[in-house]
Amino acid sequence: MAAWSSFSLEVVFYILGWISFFSWAACFYPQVILNFRRKSVQGLNFDFVVLNWTKHTSYLIYNSSVFFSPLVQRQYREKFGFDQMIPVAANDVAFSIHAVTIISLTLFQIAIYDRGNQKVSKIAIAIVSVAWLLAAACVFAALPSHSWYWLVSCFNTMQVVMTIIKYIPQAIFNFRQKSTVGFSIAYVLFDFLGSTTSFSQIIVESIDQRSAVNMYGNIGKTLLSLVSLSFDIIFMIQHFVQPYTSRGIEAMPPCVVLSYEAARSTRDKPVYDFELKQEQLDDMRRHLGLQLLLPEAEKLPGVTILQIARNHSMRTVN
Repeated sequence: MAAWSSFSLEVVFYILGWISFFSWAACFYPQVILNFRRKSVQGLNFDFVVLNWTKHTSYLIYNSSVFFSPLVQRQYREKFGFDQMIPVAANDVAFSIHAVTIISLTLFQIAIYDRGNQKVSKIAIAIVSVAWLLAAACVFAALPSHSWYWLVSCFNTMQVVMTIIKYIPQAIFNFRQKSTVGFSIAYVLFDFLGSTTSFSQIIVESIDQRSAVNMYGNIGKTLLSLVSLSFDIIFMIQHFVQPYTSRGIEAMPPCVVLSYEAARSTRDKPVYDFELKQEQLDDMRRHLGLQLLLPEAEKLPGVTILQIARNHSMRTVN
């Protein structure tokens, strides 16, 4: 059985692994909290959540099988060498269990909170259905020869494909809406940190073993980190660099705005006036969240001035 050559690198490996776990674990909570506070899941792409659940469920099957099954471990070493360490660490298993649990909670929120006219697309349903049908076919194909490592590798491949696919709907959704409202940027930042430390963990093990086997022996973990990093960069560009809005009146649904006039627009401090009926204010409140409104302003009779963000204002007429 393989062992670490350097105690220092072993310590760094485990530190990076658990930083990755806590970062990836934490990335789910801002979205759950945001949904809870808004009592709405508008802005969160449902295809992303469904594909993400499928991805992490298949990854859990792979990680738990490789980590706990001596038979799977033996077949792995028969393929890659008996001097190789298994490519799954305890933090990988812990993360997968946590991810499936918290995404299931997000699916429950989608079921009970305001969804607007959003729904899971037929394309996403078809992709998930095909993925699980192929997984079932792999199970039956592995039974005669007891090729268990090959079988769990199929689930690893499945999670890689889902990782690539799952981000696309949210990225397109943000692009079309020109907004990241409803999609927590904290998720992206934690995911970026988790992906970086996870890939660093793989590199540390390769340096210690003087071998790149662990990089392609667990190609799923390697590609998971690289693909996640790529899309995290796209999401950060959409949120921080491109002229998207992460909060504020530009992100309101078109149905909320009855009339629009640009009262004044300067390079640094644009100001817009909106005339809204009172019932439309309730829609806006649900969309943006109560924390963006000034409670003291709502007490004014007749006309309410609401300071939203970055010197934007709007008024309501009763």
